[in-house]
Amino acid sequence: MLHVCSLAHLPGTVQATGASHVITVMADVGKVQRPPSVLEDNHLVISMDDIIEAAEGFTAPALEHVERVLSFGRSWTRAAPMVIHCYAGISRSTASAFAIACALNPNRSEAHIAQQIRSASACAHPNRLIVSHADRLLNRDGRMLRALDEMGPGNLTVEGRPFRIDLD
Repeated sequence: MLHVCSLAHLPGTVQATGASHVITVMADVGKVQRPPSVLEDNHLVISMDDIIEAAEGFTAPALEHVERVLSFGRSWTRAAPMVIHCYAGISRSTASAFAIACALNPNRSEAHIAQQIRSASACAHPNRLIVSHADRLLNRDGRMLRALDEMGPGNLTVEGRPFRIDLD
């Protein structure tokens, strides 16, 4: 099971879910303290800004970032949940969770996974650049991006509430 949350909810979400793995996808990764129950090897940290195109002074999500997220997701045994977080729990984390859910469920409809995310979080707004990279890496032929379009934008908020994505 995948859980998505903000930085502020990271410790509580890991504790409440018994998560063994954490993915951090945010710009100021120095603000993140790995929960003590998560082994260092089970914590992937990727520094990127929440932007959808290159901008001077910012780190746009890159193909290599998404490759690392997918590789980490595929290496996860699923014996315990995984938590994916960004600063607000709305864009980078939801896009990363969407990518992993698609990678681990190659025969499941992208639209179904996107709808599950929308049902779990009214404010989820997956980062389109991350999803674009994942779509390419997973050979989904634009279906992940079309699923985002069908999902529609999330409700505006400053911080998302933690939610989960069932993989089966």
